[in-house]
Amino acid sequence: MRMRRSIAVLAGTAALMTVCGCSVQAPDADGAERSPVPADVGRTASAPAPARTTTDDRPSTPATGAPPPAVLWSRGDKGRDVRELQARLRQIAWLFVGPTGTYGEVTEQAVKGFQGKRGLPATGRTDTVTWRRLLGMTHEPGEWELYPMGGQPAAAPDPRCMSGRVLCIDKTTRTLRWMVGGRTLTTVSVRFGSQYTPTREGVFHVYWKSRDHVSTLYHSPMPYAMFFSGGQAVHYSADFAARGYAGASHGCVNVRDETAIASLFAQVRNGDKVVVSW
Repeated sequence: MRMRRSIAVLAGTAALMTVCGCSVQAPDADGAERSPVPADVGRTASAPAPARTTTDDRPSTPATGAPPPAVLWSRGDKGRDVRELQARLRQIAWLFVGPTGTYGEVTEQAVKGFQGKRGLPATGRTDTVTWRRLLGMTHEPGEWELYPMGGQPAAAPDPRCMSGRVLCIDKTTRTLRWMVGGRTLTTVSVRFGSQYTPTREGVFHVYWKSRDHVSTLYHSPMPYAMFFSGGQAVHYSADFAARGYAGASHGCVNVRDETAIASLFAQVRNGDKVVVSW
């Protein structure tokens, strides 16, 4: 009788615990009871789960996608790479001046236009995506495309220029060096004759200087003229200063920097050597 009561009491207790949502915990291995874990009695299917947090307890945010492309060049940058960028923009008529080798406002606006036309973010900065697109639409610029207005680095001087006082003129790099004793004192950009009136090559000497010369054949001014081969001379050219390599001389060596040619005219003497080479 007493055993049946104990069984009934235990059965009642178990039923009460089921209704209340409690759970019976088995003892740990050392015999101690585990703390009870409450059941999710009050949670419904529509109740939201707690927000996951980061280590600093702020809600985590989803990834925003791939990082923006790296910027290669932007306003204020200078150098040969910028010059190549400008030359390629000129090839597809997004730039009409230069190249200058300086990333200024004009280049920035040209890049913006190129980017906008192709659905790229119009930042005006040349990033890797913009550069790849431009490479695919253009060819590698040659030396004359990179330096249409002159200013390219001079090559090593002709060996014949390494002694004495020499006007060392290089048709390949379109430069004139004023050299004394193998040392370069001045370098300027120069322009030559066309295929029909080519500038002669070889070793010559200055035989006549004429400060305000005017051509008797073409009736064009030739200031600071230093004649070295017949009617061919090194002299200042206003046309070269205005149009660059869009034109050509009648065989003379044109200088576009008037200050530089005035200085050369004051230093060069009759009898000084002139070397013209490719």
